Amino acid sequence: MNSYPYPDFSEHGYQILQELGRNREGGRITWLASNIDHREVVLKQFCFAQAGSSWSGFQAHQREIDVLKGLEHPGIPRYLTSFATSDGFCLVQEYINAPSLAQTRSFAPEEIKQIASNALEILVYLQSLNPAVIHRDIKPENILVDEQLKVYIIDFGFARIGSQEVAASSVFRGTPGFIPPEQMFKPTDATDLYALGVTLICLLTGIQSTKIDQLQDQDDPYLIKFHHLLPQLSLRFLGWLEKMVQPLQKNRFANAKAALATLKPLDVIRVAGVDFSETVLKFKANRLGEKQTQSITVENPISDTLLQGRWEVAPHLQDPPHVPNNHAWIGVTPAKFTGNRTVCLVHVDTSKLMTDKQYKRQLILHSNAYPATHTLTVKVHTAALPIEKRKIPSGDLIGLFLIAVEVAVTMTWFITYGASWFLQAFGYEEILFFSILSLIHGYGSWCGYFGLKTKCSVGMALTNALTLALSFVVLKAVDEALTMAVGSVVSFVVGFVVAGAMAGAMPEAVLWLMKRAINLAKDSFTTVLILLILGFGASVGTGIIAGFLNPFILLALTGTSLTTLSMLLYSPLKQRKLIAKYRQSEESLIKP
Repeated sequence: MNSYPYPDFSEHGYQILQELGRNREGGRITWLASNIDHREVVLKQFCFAQAGSSWSGFQAHQREIDVLKGLEHPGIPRYLTSFATSDGFCLVQEYINAPSLAQTRSFAPEEIKQIASNALEILVYLQSLNPAVIHRDIKPENILVDEQLKVYIIDFGFARIGSQEVAASSVFRGTPGFIPPEQMFKPTDATDLYALGVTLICLLTGIQSTKIDQLQDQDDPYLIKFHHLLPQLSLRFLGWLEKMVQPLQKNRFANAKAALATLKPLDVIRVAGVDFSETVLKFKANRLGEKQTQSITVENPISDTLLQGRWEVAPHLQDPPHVPNNHAWIGVTPAKFTGNRTVCLVHVDTSKLMTDKQYKRQLILHSNAYPATHTLTVKVHTAALPIEKRKIPSGDLIGLFLIAVEVAVTMTWFITYGASWFLQAFGYEEILFFSILSLIHGYGSWCGYFGLKTKCSVGMALTNALTLALSFVVLKAVDEALTMAVGSVVSFVVGFVVAGAMAGAMPEAVLWLMKRAINLAKDSFTTVLILLILGFGASVGTGIIAGFLNPFILLALTGTSLTTLSMLLYSPLKQRKLIAKYRQSEESLIKP
């Protein structure tokens, strides 16, 4: 009696070392064996004469052998040989020294993504064959992964090629929850994706394949609910995995190639996102060498994440070589940041750029977001030469100067000579009398005749001086007895005519001069220049009456004239200096 506990296949050149697995319902036992060269192999023994098994699957397993003979992929154990036995036959394959995913092991999320990518690459190969090979029995027990995360898929063709009894025993009964609806009728390239997706869910959640029913929906057993168990994973990755296990194959990826292409750029761990308030920043310089700054807000829209970023100016052929934190003419502060809402300032120095040119550069934000880099466009339009085309309103300034001179002459003469002359020629009583008389006559007659009210008051106040002068002539020509009557008539006529004219024209003239001065004063430079011109004119007018040798007049003339002259010469001199400086440095300036 043979005491050896394992079957004897020595006549075929194999010695059994240990049992690897057993499927009694399918009549299959998997052994680890060694050949005559002492190389370890996997020997699958199919026993169709045992109770519960049937010879009807023999031809199906023969077709499986034919399929395995044509498979050449590093992730698929190579077919070596096969031989018949008294109760069935044996299939010999390459031995892979790696545990299956059914064994309790711990993988990081990124490692699980690598396992998924490697498994999909094997499926891409199978689906590229003609005809395509559909495994139909993807599950943790049939995927081997070694320490380097190399993936191997085993038990090829068994579920697909075997008889209905074998397929039912090995798939439908053995691994519920890994079968998409269409597998029982017409499997497609998307069929194996469902089973692989469920396998990945087992790895990510730590649930054993035999307990996958815990995640099945009560109303739809093909619908797997797993989102609530994986809050730390990226929403994009979870969306990809959810699409892998859609019950309807039309809602899944069409094939392994499409699923792999979508998976590669995804991050497994939930990562931050990046939203720019502006994607293009436009700068326009108004003067040579101007430095400008604009702000941009960087926000992270993904909750439960923290954005970390680092700015860099993208290299450009025309820019000098630079390090990330030191560019020739573009800077960003802060250069590094941590936060979900950060305001960054982009600085541009046009002193190193050519005039009247368009520059376009890219800012790169390196971050922990997805994707890892985001770009921001910076456009700069430099100022043209000449930089400052300041137009001096010469005619208007001369007009203001003459008006200031005239007003200063009149006021200075009246203050210096006119007031004292009137006081000496007449007594205070006569001057007061004729002033009041003129005011009453002019105001009352004009306003009463035309129905006007306060508008005439301004004009009447300005006509008192003319009325006094005419009254002085009357006093010289007639005796004092007629002064009252003649003065009254003269005051009435003069007040009526002159007050009306002055009431309408004088305010309009004053208003026009004020508007003209305001229109000229478009900037601070012109405003200061107007004030200096008026001061210079007042100094000249005062000097005409009071004398230019007066020390105060000399001081006023010197201060206003020299300051006015320097301002008139400042703009063109500055322009010439800037142009000369630019021409000297033009060769060293950065080109667009």
